Amino acid sequence: MAERRVLVTGGAGFVGSHLVDALVARGDRVRIFDNLDPQVHGAGRKKPVWLSPDAEFVFGDMRDADAVARSLKDIDVVFHLAAAVGVGQSMYQITDYTATNTLGTAHLLQALVDTKQSLDRLVVASSMSIYGEGQYIRPDGAPANARRRTLEQLYEHDWELHDTDGTPLQPLPTPETKELDPTSIYALNKSDQERMVLQVGSAYGIPSVALRFFNIFGPRQALSNPYTGAVAIFSSRLLNGNQPLIFEDGEQTRDFVSVHDIVQGIVLSAEKEGAVGGAFNIGQGHATSIKTVALTLAQILGLDIEPEITGRYRIGDIRHCFADITAAREALGYEPRVTLEEGMRELVGWLQEQEKPEDGVGQHAADLAARGLTL
Repeated sequence: MAERRVLVTGGAGFVGSHLVDALVARGDRVRIFDNLDPQVHGAGRKKPVWLSPDAEFVFGDMRDADAVARSLKDIDVVFHLAAAVGVGQSMYQITDYTATNTLGTAHLLQALVDTKQSLDRLVVASSMSIYGEGQYIRPDGAPANARRRTLEQLYEHDWELHDTDGTPLQPLPTPETKELDPTSIYALNKSDQERMVLQVGSAYGIPSVALRFFNIFGPRQALSNPYTGAVAIFSSRLLNGNQPLIFEDGEQTRDFVSVHDIVQGIVLSAEKEGAVGGAFNIGQGHATSIKTVALTLAQILGLDIEPEITGRYRIGDIRHCFADITAAREALGYEPRVTLEEGMRELVGWLQEQEKPEDGVGQHAADLAARGLTL
């Protein structure tokens, strides 16, 4: 197994740190580029204790073009994971999100183009959020025409999608061929990142891959960050004895995938020649309701705490989206290995070793409401 010189942007983060562990175990020489964002890592910007000591750490920000260019020196493979994450927050921190995500990716690509640097692979972390709503079908099997829920029906708490003639629609696994319809600034940024990497990669002969991650959970996710994934947010609430807050009626579904399976997909995408130029869903391939996740997590934690169903809509949210992973199976050899319950039990084991996190969810909800971003 040949040694590679690898750069992981965002390598001190949730997914990045797990990827670094896998790459180091593989025998790669790994460089981490990360700004240790206080929202994720705390006000002191300290490196997390679980960060591999066998990886080189470079403190830097994707918004700093010179720092990004320096981080690429002598690198063979780039895993670009660095990003500002969060649908709700992106709708009122538009400049920060776009600068970090879209402009930051532009800095990376510009440096590669300017230096004519040859890479064996460039992998960018995209997101299921770029789809907007997932794939739907009419009850008779005909294609659906509707793309989004209307504000009128949302005010009436009519949460499910209907076709243009009012027919209720049924969700299906979402394939990569579905038309993209980003419904938040974060989703728009992710769509930009993916398209930029694949377009520049094609134009300059940089073997590039985009991976559309679904809802990731597992150990090391920032528990005090109210803008992170649902499982971490619910964990923070429950550990503080508070009810998880759920928008709409809790029956909306997502595809929850273990961070270990995400890392599997990332590693495979840099090894398989058939991956080059493609965009692939990386998920579990199953739909699970948000309410079920909150109840399951409370049960495993041994807590008798029901979620609070707010009956409100958050601007930018969608109803159903879960992955069709056929393409990843065929092109990458990807196969999810961790079930939702197994992953939850691992997460709870990790949670029990952590200090009680700060619960910022209430303030986040208040921020959204104050800006008119919830109905």
